[in-house]
Amino acid sequence: MRNILEFILRYSKWFVFTVYLLLGVLLLVSNNSYQQSVYLTSANMVTGNIYNGWSSVSGYFNLKSINESLQASNAELQNQVFNLKEEIAELRTQLADSAFDPRDAERFDFISASVINNSTRHPRNYFTINRGRKDGVMPGMGVVDQNGIVGIVNVSGNNMSRVISLLNETQHFSVKIKGSSYIGSLTWKGGDATIGYVEEIPRHATYQIGDTVVTSGFSTTFPEGIPVGVIMNRVRNQDDSFFTFKVRLTSDFKALSSVRIIKDIYKNEIDSLATLDLQLQ
Repeated sequence: MRNILEFILRYSKWFVFTVYLLLGVLLLVSNNSYQQSVYLTSANMVTGNIYNGWSSVSGYFNLKSINESLQASNAELQNQVFNLKEEIAELRTQLADSAFDPRDAERFDFISASVINNSTRHPRNYFTINRGRKDGVMPGMGVVDQNGIVGIVNVSGNNMSRVISLLNETQHFSVKIKGSSYIGSLTWKGGDATIGYVEEIPRHATYQIGDTVVTSGFSTTFPEGIPVGVIMNRVRNQDDSFFTFKVRLTSDFKALSSVRIIKDIYKNEIDSLATLDLQLQ
């Protein structure tokens, strides 16, 4: 305490000078608008520099947490890309395992999309995807998810498209029992979103409960061998010449989220040849 008092007494003149100086500056700034403006401008500049410096310092110490957040986001994106590649590879494998010529595996390409609106409760159901003409999506293209077929593109806008769901009573899909050559027609009769029916299978066709129903490949909409459903049982019908099977659909339409649009690079050529055949008949 004694040392502090001695220090103050020794430099008392400087303390008095500093106090008078501060009072003089305060009076000058308070009573003169020009000096006040200069002071405020300088003060703001100094304060801004201080804040900027502090922001840089705090930002440096926050780099670790920012980096961890970026790493987590990057990992999530990588997982999504990996899952997408796996799904596309699975679809290509299904094509390779089908009765197609191996060169036909290159015939089809896939455009990924997300379902942004979906219905399953109506007799004629549709869903909307976030891809359109600018992404190469055109009416007539088949749509599948990771489990099987889900619909056909009906209307294509620039950025979005409407898809006729498999759960639509007006639609029929050419299918067959896997491993056989007997062609039938898959249809949905309303009600249960997990159940479909395969009609017009010849009565002499052999089958087992649990057999897989797949696409026939008799169109440019779907390649051969894409899963559709699994046979549950045979349904009685009035026509004794054909079987009707009740099948459990492989896709969960109430949980539809990520889909793939199938692009057949030969579609226009095949369709034009089909049109020419009709004209010649």
